[in-house]
Amino acid sequence: MYTTENSHLPTHVHSWAHFVVWNGAAAMAWKNPLSSWFTAMLHCFGGGILSCILLAEPPLRFLANNTNILLASSIWYITFFCPCDLVSQGYSFLPVQLLAAGMKEVTRTWKIVGGVTHANSYYKNGWIVMIAIGWARGAGGSIITNFEQLVKGGWKPEADEWLKMSYPAKVTLLGSVIFTFQQTKHLAISRHNLMFLYTMFLVATKITMMITETAIMPFAPFEDTLSRMLFGWQQQFSSCEKKTETKSSFNGTGSSTSKPIAVASDKVKKKHTKKTE
Repeated sequence: MYTTENSHLPTHVHSWAHFVVWNGAAAMAWKNPLSSWFTAMLHCFGGGILSCILLAEPPLRFLANNTNILLASSIWYITFFCPCDLVSQGYSFLPVQLLAAGMKEVTRTWKIVGGVTHANSYYKNGWIVMIAIGWARGAGGSIITNFEQLVKGGWKPEADEWLKMSYPAKVTLLGSVIFTFQQTKHLAISRHNLMFLYTMFLVATKITMMITETAIMPFAPFEDTLSRMLFGWQQQFSSCEKKTETKSSFNGTGSSTSKPIAVASDKVKKKHTKKTE
């Protein structure tokens, strides 16, 4: 199953090239080529490395495939050190980016399915393990960004993927859950049909986000509703308690102010009766 992880390597490397070119990595590559190459390999093979660690397999297993390593290294080299920067300039055209992005989402589906199937071979019907491995295999490059930043010397704990999940990590987690249900026979649909529908959703969403240049979050309304249903009870109770406290304090001040007024009126009545007598 590990070959499935790297069977679509050129597409994944092209997506990595788009990532590094537009995030100021060229200067780092010229200054420290070894660190740049290592972070590139982490981004390309991060899903396989992370899934191997979770399944207690050798994390350097990806180095055994010399063809993939040489291919990824050659693309890394021409991306940063091509004369006149022709590769990055050619990749700056929108049609090329759309094509690479669509192919990357197709690759993501295959990686998720491969991770779920691989985990099922170790833990039969262990759906939590299957979800975790499918998620790691499909979004490993974004999940291990902390280690990648540490290698580059720019670690930023506040940008942790666990603290603020990106859209690729969220959609990969959703796909891992869906394919795990299909693998355990809890979802009555064939794998090929499910892969087709899921891939079309990924491609359409990604292309729309790139064309409109907006960060469309299809899961935002669902996440907000689910968060309020599951984790918003304490906030609702605290708001209700604050309202009751304000009401009680208002009532207390009203009663305390009314007492002196009543006492003063009684004194006035007593004086008036004495004068009349």
